[in-house]
Amino acid sequence: MRILLLGEYSNVHWSLAEGLRSLGHEVCVVSNGDFWKNYKRDISLVRKKYTLHHGIKYLIKLYRILPRLRNYDVVQIINPMFLEIKAEHIKPIYNYLRRHNKKVFMGANGMDAYWVDYCTRKPFPFRYSDFNIGNKAIDTPMNRELIAAWQGTAKAQLNRYIANDCNGIIAGLYEYHTVYKEQHGDKLTYIPFPIEAEKKTVELYTPTRKIRIFIGIQRSRSIYKGTDIMLHALERIEKNYPNECEIIKAEDVPFAKYSQMLNSCDIQLDQLYGYSPAMNALLAMSKGKIVVGGGEEECYEILGEKELRPIVNVLPEEEDIYNKLEELILHKEKITKLQKESIAFVERHHSPAKVAEQYIEFWNSK
Repeated sequence: MRILLLGEYSNVHWSLAEGLRSLGHEVCVVSNGDFWKNYKRDISLVRKKYTLHHGIKYLIKLYRILPRLRNYDVVQIINPMFLEIKAEHIKPIYNYLRRHNKKVFMGANGMDAYWVDYCTRKPFPFRYSDFNIGNKAIDTPMNRELIAAWQGTAKAQLNRYIANDCNGIIAGLYEYHTVYKEQHGDKLTYIPFPIEAEKKTVELYTPTRKIRIFIGIQRSRSIYKGTDIMLHALERIEKNYPNECEIIKAEDVPFAKYSQMLNSCDIQLDQLYGYSPAMNALLAMSKGKIVVGGGEEECYEILGEKELRPIVNVLPEEEDIYNKLEELILHKEKITKLQKESIAFVERHHSPAKVAEQYIEFWNSK
């Protein structure tokens, strides 16, 4: 098959492309590298600044490459906002792709209108999410901005137009599958994110040194992702156990450096409000790190996983995070066991070739 993957979130499309290529398919990835993360791609489409001048330059480049985005068996967009232009300008591009390719699929992989609408319902449908903890809303400037951007706007209209028009929708997490199945269950599937286990770079913990705990910080999204709460708990742990652990911080660094910094660590904190491990958590697990973050039973159930429980699941509360980290420090014998389970979990459910086979099967069914 000839496959075009448009857009990028946390290396999902490039990892999928590698899995598809290993099965003999021809794949082209077009993206901006997910901004500063700078992931690999075949055709780079980057908007340097959000000015009129740079917008025109971006559109010129986009229209120049459009003829190369034709005659594919499958086109998959990472999100309805898969280009760095306004929603009303994306719609004709989407329609062009629809006309000139056999099938078009949409990824349910992140922020969009369905996610915002579902998570802001009353009563709240999730026990916790980016928008609520229990029956209390998380009212932050970023959440207000996201609600304003995705409710009753051109973005929301585009999202619903594509969801109704495309051949199928692929959700990469339990949460996103839950959000879409109510209205689009007939064209929806769940397929886990692809990532390769990195056995050669695995460094299992040895009790002769400090436990190294890693936290990745996006300054612009720290409160939204709950990183601020996790960091407070982590700093308390380091203060109370200075001889037992140390913090490694990665703040807004490119993917290559982020991955390198993660290699020397034992534990990663990630996604306070998630039910499932997303790509950053899976990257850590692929390297044999313990993820302290989102690992609710729902994420194991949707995978059919009955044995492995490698993720240290935490509630969105500073005290719970602190207690779970303290438990690992006081019972170091658990660390290597969970590290090995992390690798086994990634190999079992997230191998790029295995994931690619699931994509091919779904694409062919629609």
